Amino acid sequence: MSDAASNYLENKLLDHSLRYSTAPYTGAATVYCALFAGTFDPTVKTALESGSSAATSTNWGFHEINNASYARQAITFGSAAASGSISSTATVTFPVASADYNNTATSGSTVTALAIMDASTAGNVLFYGALTVSKQVSSGDQFTISTGNLTIQLA
Repeated sequence: MSDAASNYLENKLLDHSLRYSTAPYTGAATVYCALFAGTFDPTVKTALESGSSAATSTNWGFHEINNASYARQAITFGSAAASGSISSTATVTFPVASADYNNTATSGSTVTALAIMDASTAGNVLFYGALTVSKQVSSGDQFTISTGNLTIQLA
């Protein structure tokens, strides 16, 4: 996955690092992985970059998977970051798809991107990026991210 921090998170980290006494940032106790289908185009990137929690047709919610069995899954980064990167430390297993994955734009069953969110629903985008290899998820399939296979790196 290529990755980027959202503007929301960049601002929080800068405030936390340089203005802690007036703007401390408390991270979420649990972070969640959200899956997105469709073309990872500049419009989608701009929406994810905004970090907004509004799930509307003009924001990141437009492209998140919309399936009865889909739900964001908690993801752990239990080991300390090193050399500006951190990797997942447990396997993330999404529920078995009850139908072909799709999004509210009905643009297909292929997961093309993901985001790390600070809530299981709504919330803020923290990091986002396109998958290195897209994955079609059809009825009966299960999307899984193996331990260590999601790395987030700060430039």
